[in-house]
Amino acid sequence: MKLSMPRFDQAPVLVVGDVMLDRYWHGGTSRISPEAPVPVVKVDQIEDRPGGAANVALNIAALGAPAMLVGITGVDEAADSLSDSLNAAGVDVHFQRIDEQPTIVKLRVMSRHQQLLRMDFEEAFATDAEALAADVERLLPKASVLVLSDYGKGALKNHQVLIQAARRQGVPVLADPKGKDFSIYRGASLITPNLSEFEAIVGRCTDEAELVAKGAQLMRELELGALLVTRGEHGMTLLRPEHPPLHLPARAREVFDVTGAGDTVISTLAASLAAGEDLPQAVALANLAAGIVVGKLGTAAISAPELRRAVQREQGSERGVLSLDQLLLAIEDARAHGEKIVFTNGCFDILHAGHVTYLEQARAQGDRLVVAINDDASVSRLKGPGRPINSVERRMAVLAGLGAVDWVVNFTEDTPERLLAEVKPDVLVKGGDYGIDQVVGADIVRAYGGEVRVLGLVENSSTTAIVNKILDRS
Repeated sequence: MKLSMPRFDQAPVLVVGDVMLDRYWHGGTSRISPEAPVPVVKVDQIEDRPGGAANVALNIAALGAPAMLVGITGVDEAADSLSDSLNAAGVDVHFQRIDEQPTIVKLRVMSRHQQLLRMDFEEAFATDAEALAADVERLLPKASVLVLSDYGKGALKNHQVLIQAARRQGVPVLADPKGKDFSIYRGASLITPNLSEFEAIVGRCTDEAELVAKGAQLMRELELGALLVTRGEHGMTLLRPEHPPLHLPARAREVFDVTGAGDTVISTLAASLAAGEDLPQAVALANLAAGIVVGKLGTAAISAPELRRAVQREQGSERGVLSLDQLLLAIEDARAHGEKIVFTNGCFDILHAGHVTYLEQARAQGDRLVVAINDDASVSRLKGPGRPINSVERRMAVLAGLGAVDWVVNFTEDTPERLLAEVKPDVLVKGGDYGIDQVVGADIVRAYGGEVRVLGLVENSSTTAIVNKILDRS
């Protein structure tokens, strides 16, 4: 399956559900308490992170998608901490604040990256379901996808009212279900139980065939558009009526902490669908995101650059020969990491020492080097009959093997001006006895504030000279 990075900035998502504050007390341990056989933690750092539905919204915003959040809190310091961190991340927050009830807080005591103790501060909320539904109806016209992030804490009282409201407006509904009654999610576009939650409803599945059969039956009973079962180290299984099952393997390189992995899955799914991806593509992206988040400690959000790099690894575009679309994606990611892009171009027909030295010098002008080469037809127009000696595929393969070169792309025109207008490198480099104003594309690069630099070439080293020498000896 070929993956691409969606336009998350055009993918508004509305999240409704149980918000909570994940609080971490970090400190060292060097002794056992004299009062009981437990370690003494000297707390030296307190960290607050949005949890539950708030973490889903935070993940959506971290991907660069507009996120709106409706939830229930108390009137207390924890609610203020949640609002501050979510607002800072760009989440549009709509909390129903209830006096005399605390915001849900999950406190974890950590030492040396190990969780020693968790304490939960929570009470079931006396939610005003009608007021919450009114908030959702008011925000739905701004959303492309609605997410019900259900932790069974009381924020979601009438799931059907919300599902039907979204369906009337043509907004898909994704639900992360909880409890032993999935009928409350009837008519949802997609639900995302983990395997334990799924088997609590349908019974134990001895193999994939039984999982698929029971999943199909559940979809029929609940009139679901699709069902995604997350299966830990066994990956994910996507079921859709009248489609073969899609099994995706787990992508985690190292599992450090599974906290919040379900939030990452549904947030990436929602943002991808809102951006116009089809469901299998969205699930594949969510699977990549889950593989990243389980390598982090505690509740964590996946950023767009992190997901983009995972997509690049999947497509083999971290280095080497790329299409233009892959190149633009790779450059966007490099820039997100503060890297300077250098661009040079040429025919590079027979690679020689002069080319290698020149490309090493070009690479030294920044962090990433793009080499654009003329295709065979344009080389023939520029160099005459009999050229190129090597086809464009072979020339690109040789260039991609050089340590100084990050990405190789070809172009069909005689000059790289169209490519320069799309890539917009920070530095355009050319070798030879040119003046800067003679470099093709210099005006394009300087117009947007880029730099143009001319480097020298190694003397007595040229493709034409090599070709002539071979011809003289033949």
